[in-house]
Parts: sequence; structure tokens; C-alpha cells
Amino acid sequence: MKKSAIVLAILTLFAGCKLSNSNQNLQDNTELSALLDKYYEERLQLFPVEATIIGDSRYNDKLFIDFTDGYRQKLKEFYNRNSVYISKFERDVLNDNDKLSFDAFKREMEMNIEGLGFHDNYFPLNQFQSMHLVLGQFGSGSVMQPFKTVQDYDNWLKRVAVFPAYVDSAIIYFKKGMETGYVLPKTIVVKMIPQMQAFAVADAAKSLFYGPVTNLPASFTDTDKKKITGDYIAAINQQISPSFKKLGDFLQNEYLPKARNTTGISAIPVGDKYYAYLIRQQTTTNKTPDEIYNTGLSEVKRIRTEMERIKTEVGFTGDLKAFFAYLKTDKKFTPYKTPKEVLDAFEAIHKTMQPSLQKLFGHTPKTPFEIRQTEAFRAASASAEYNQGSADGTRPGIFYIPIIDATTFNITSGMESLFLHEAIPGHHYQVSLQQENEKLPRFRRFGGNNAYAEGWALYCESLGKELGLYTDPYQYMGALGDEMHRAIRLVVDVAMHTKNMNREEAIQYMMENEQISEDGATAEIERYMVIPAQALGYKIGALKIRELRTKYEQQLGNDFSIASFHDNILKDGNLSLDVLEKKMDVWAEKQKK
Repeated sequence: MKKSAIVLAILTLFAGCKLSNSNQNLQDNTELSALLDKYYEERLQLFPVEATIIGDSRYNDKLFIDFTDGYRQKLKEFYNRNSVYISKFERDVLNDNDKLSFDAFKREMEMNIEGLGFHDNYFPLNQFQSMHLVLGQFGSGSVMQPFKTVQDYDNWLKRVAVFPAYVDSAIIYFKKGMETGYVLPKTIVVKMIPQMQAFAVADAAKSLFYGPVTNLPASFTDTDKKKITGDYIAAINQQISPSFKKLGDFLQNEYLPKARNTTGISAIPVGDKYYAYLIRQQTTTNKTPDEIYNTGLSEVKRIRTEMERIKTEVGFTGDLKAFFAYLKTDKKFTPYKTPKEVLDAFEAIHKTMQPSLQKLFGHTPKTPFEIRQTEAFRAASASAEYNQGSADGTRPGIFYIPIIDATTFNITSGMESLFLHEAIPGHHYQVSLQQENEKLPRFRRFGGNNAYAEGWALYCESLGKELGLYTDPYQYMGALGDEMHRAIRLVVDVAMHTKNMNREEAIQYMMENEQISEDGATAEIERYMVIPAQALGYKIGALKIRELRTKYEQQLGNDFSIASFHDNILKDGNLSLDVLEKKMDVWAEKQKK
């Protein structure tokens, strides 16, 4: 669209006219496109770190302190303004794609506005998902933030120069929480302190943030290399290390004594209301905590029955708890000696399933894919994860595996199901196909919700046998363990945040029902403690996708195409579950014709 057309459309919006496109139902609504494009551009400017993550380098030098009240007020005005704009459109006269955009955008504005009414900004950092960890990844020089040109190196220096102020503001907001009852649990704070201490090094050359200097491009001039080296040493010594030390000291000396002994979010002011909001945000449903809890109990029982069957099949005579212990401790299940052997094993899984992928998918991503070991600085508190590639394909999608000690890496931990979930066809297909679809408005290409993304990835774990995997009963047991893990989440997340289950009880429940170490269960439970309801989206989303597949298989019979089903689940990007079902119902009707 020409710039003049965009400007005209926005001016029309400002004039407050009721917009429709009743004479062009089959064409894209240009006014709506203009609104969505303008929103996306403005949002990137407000969240420059997200722009870097999706491969847009225009704001790589920016870092905003987006948890402050002042910044959140700016966000609220931004979302309110766009909520008014979207209300000007008549949904019924939009084409199918624009209706999806309308529904997704309207929901996003409503949820964002409601979310800003809670004081979650009084928890500006945590041990699992927070800016200090993101900056550690970016500043290492190996993830997302590019370090290819002199300008790239300057951009990082400008971005990290904001970090001292970010830390000062975080301390201020932690103190606001201390004064009003919005504090993190002590067990969480204890995990954060060593993270800060690890970043506060005396020797700049030993800092994680020295990585870009170690890997200076050979094409740089000697003058540039000398200047960059000096600037980075100064930034580490004068900005980064002192800020991390300050934050660590504050957490140790001031915040920890005030942290709470309780586990769930219900312990903070309006915690119950906040959790109900988070359920709606993370599952894109109106399910009650009790509904989710009962679904979890039912799924735990079903999966345990299947686990018992596998235990009997392999000839193990003890109970399920003893079988878990056997899987965790028998030496034959820990065959690796080096991290490379672990990574090679995942690559072998990839090769095994490749011939069957074309039967289940008509469309596959163009974005490159890599398997990497998680960086040492965050491996101890990290889970296996997928980091999305860039839309232009210049940065690959990366499947990260934390390997603290390769000799203890257990093959029954669900390696095949993990790859299906985090890598292919899970997040790599879902994220890459969405980003590569230039027909989608950019807020849909690069946005979305947890229930769809994690629901799809968990659903993909159920495709193992169709993809030539799960032939080994122990690997299938690992897959059941992963499914059990997500079912347990429905139980413990709700129980911790609404039923007064404490951290230790939640850890014990997890260990009783799946093959997991105490350290592993602890890390998981502490994750749910700081990002309530996020873990619910996996199982709720997967159950919905499986429910839709079963429904259409029954409705369409021989006309059902599994490849077409999967392609259509993915082709329009990340949608809330109710919108996804409506869209897929239309798809199913077309298959009948």
C-alpha cells in the first residue's frame, strides 16, 4: 500500500467515521490494514527488545524500562486508542481473513488493557523469565542481537547503557511491592541472587558480555577493533557488573528478608482476581480454575493407566514409583559421555522422522533450523526451548538443550517427544510458517497467544507414532511422561494459586506421578510460581486441537486429509482457541463440498 493511502486511512479513523467495506466483501479492507500496520509499527517502537527477537533490527539500540507506572500509562493510552479504532469497523462486512484479524486484535486490546490494571510490575524480575536473562543472551553475542557490523556493536553499547537505570527502577518497584504486599516467595529470591552474582565479574574478559569482543569479525579494521574492545571493557566494568552487583546486594540484604513464605499468587492483594485473568489470557478460554483442576486430575489418571501398561509390557514387576526409579537410575539409560553425543542423538531423531513429515504436512518452513546446547550461564535454571528464527531466514530457528552433565542425560526423559514439541513439527513449524506468511498482518505474523502455540507443540508430541517414532517402549514411556508433565501442571498450578497447595506439596505430587528428579520438579514448580497460569495453556490447547481433529475425522470420513488439517491449523497464524475452532469449522464445511 502507498504511504498516502495509509495516511488517508488513518485520518479517516481519526475523524471517527463508521468504517465498512460492504461492497468489497471479498477484498481486504484497506482501512483495517492501515490500522493494523500502524499499530504494529508503533508497538515495535514501544517494545524494541521484541523487535530484535523477531529479527527487526531498527531498534537494536533501544531498551525501555517498560514496567514503570509512567510507561504503563503510555501503553494503556496506546491500547485504549486502538480499541476505539477497531470498534469503528463492522465485522460482518469483512472478508474471512479480516474477520480473523478483527477478532484477534479486539481480544488483544481488551486483554492488554485489563492486564495493566494489576500490579504485576511490582515483580519486575524473576529467576525464570526476565530482562536480566534476556540481556545475558543478547550480550553474549550468540543469540538474536546481531554483532556483524560496527553499527551492531555500537547498538549494543547504547542498549546496555540503559541497564543501570533499569536496575535502579527495578529496585524502586521491588520496594513498592515490599510496601504493599506484592513480593516474591523467598524460595524464588534465593534463586535470583546467584544469577546476579554470576554476572558481576571483576575481570571484564571473563564476563559473558565480553563474547562479542572475542568474536570480532576479521573484516573490522584494527582501529575499530581497538575502540570496540576498549568500549566493551568500559561498559562491563562501569555499567554491567556494578549494576548486577547492586541488584544482587539489594535482593540479598533488603528484599529477601521481606519476601513471602507462601507459594501461590492468591497471597498477594487481589491475587484471586489476577489469577482468573491470567487463566483467560493464557488459555484463551473462560474455564474456571476448578474445571481446569478436574481436567488435570482426569488426565493424570488416564496417563497413569497407560504408563502401567508399558511397565507391564517391558516386564517390570515393581510398582510405578519403582519403575520411575529404575528409569532414572539404571546406567543403560544414560549412555552419553559428551554434550556432542546428546546433540547428535537429537539430530538422529530429526532424520528418522523426516520421511513421514510429508505425509502429515503439505507446507513446511523455509526458515533454517539448528540444534544447540544451552549456554552455561543459564543452563542450570533453563528448560529445553525453541528460539524463533528471523522472518527473512537470516537467523535460524534454534532448539536449545540444557546439558549440565552429559553423563547424566537420560534417554527416557522423553527425547523424541521433546524434539516433536520444541523443534519439528512443533514450535519450528508453528512459528516459522506464521512468520513466513506475508499475507498476514504483521501483528498476527509476529504475535499470538500461549494456548495456541504451546497447545500445538504438545499436540505434536502425540504424532510420534505417525512420524516413525515411539517404537522403543522406553522412549514412548518418556513421551507419556511428557504428557503427564502437562497434565500435572493443570493440577499443581491451580492448586498452588487457588487451593493453598505449597511448593513442597506440589514438588511431591509431581515426583509421585512422573519420572523427574527433585531438582527438576523444583525448577518446574518454581517456574509456575512466578508465571501463574502460563503452564495451563499447553494441555488446554492440545486437548482442543485433538478434539477438533477427532470431530472432523468423524464428520468427513474418507474426505478428511490430515495434511490439510495440519496446514489449515497453521496457515492463519496464532489464534485464540474459540476463533480457531470457528475457522476450522468453516474449513471442514468446505471439505464436504
